[in-house]
Amino acid sequence: MNIPFYNAAREYAVYKDEFDAAIATVISSGAFILGRQVDEFEEDVMTYTSAKYAVGVASGSDALVVASDILEFRNDAEVITPVFTFFASASCIARLGGKPVFCDVDEDTFCMDMQDAENRITKHTKGILPVHLFLQMADMNHCMELAEKYRLLVLEDAAEGFGMKCLYQGVYKHAGTIGDFGIFSFFPTKTLGGYGDGGMIVTNDKDLYLKAKSYRVHGSTIPHHHDYIGYNSRLDTLQAAILQVKLSNIDKVIEKRSRHAAQYREQLKDIAGVKIPLVKDGKKEVNYAFCIQVEKRDALEVFLKEKGIGTSVYYPVPMHLQKCFAYLRYKRGDFPIAEHLCETVLALPMFPELTEDEVSYVCESIKEFYIR
Repeated sequence: MNIPFYNAAREYAVYKDEFDAAIATVISSGAFILGRQVDEFEEDVMTYTSAKYAVGVASGSDALVVASDILEFRNDAEVITPVFTFFASASCIARLGGKPVFCDVDEDTFCMDMQDAENRITKHTKGILPVHLFLQMADMNHCMELAEKYRLLVLEDAAEGFGMKCLYQGVYKHAGTIGDFGIFSFFPTKTLGGYGDGGMIVTNDKDLYLKAKSYRVHGSTIPHHHDYIGYNSRLDTLQAAILQVKLSNIDKVIEKRSRHAAQYREQLKDIAGVKIPLVKDGKKEVNYAFCIQVEKRDALEVFLKEKGIGTSVYYPVPMHLQKCFAYLRYKRGDFPIAEHLCETVLALPMFPELTEDEVSYVCESIKEFYIR
């Protein structure tokens, strides 16, 4: 078999007529920048997540930078963020002149270790940037307790978290809707992914919403009048139209991913050398990525490639060991769990159009490697 890590062509074949119609509508309208589909998609996201406000921007990374700027994560302000994450979760702070303060993560869930985060809070700490990683949300109950206790702002990085929920104060809340700001990425591989870059900022605070809406168009509310030094970061109308189609099918997509994850769990559970991700109580998972921890990870990756199976390593280098963050003076050994994960985590194929036979082939190939 030849099983890609991700394949957009299969999805397009399923929804071709809907995608083609949505794209044709935008092109025929000529409204390519902040067309009506952007407004409609923002409304759709608000309805789905119960967020009060939503602002479409050009990418998830831009969403993090814009939100960080509005929350004043700059000028040496310290912001605590996990060391095991995608680069944008830390670069959004550093590029504004803020100071990323890294904390370790929970080995079972890959998400931020809130106790370690608390240990790193100082009088200079301005905020917390938790990341909802792979399949479940970070511990937002603990996070918001810290925010209240130390008077901190919270920016939820839900780039991978669309559709995830957690039990928060007795009610299930969507990823991105608990902190001061939340952000989503619509990178093609995401659970809700476009056919190009795209992102969104969500909030329940009207003042923050109005600022974000202004910041995405150069800090302007009236053309050629600028209240802020903003950005040029707008969700493309074509992407919004495509994402409307995808959002209308999101529950089916999440369910299909869930079935693949259940099959992986069942068929890999008894293999020595393979650790399956744990979903904590009070979390409703969404399998953006299915990441296992394995012995001899690099050799397994090569073996699976030879068998025609696509994989990915999330993430090969923790943030504190990235060359660009050398000025923060962290060293190897400072975050042992994250460093261990970077040596052992492997992401398996995960997209809705996978077949049961393909998942079985992946699992049988992994068994073959460890038996061999």
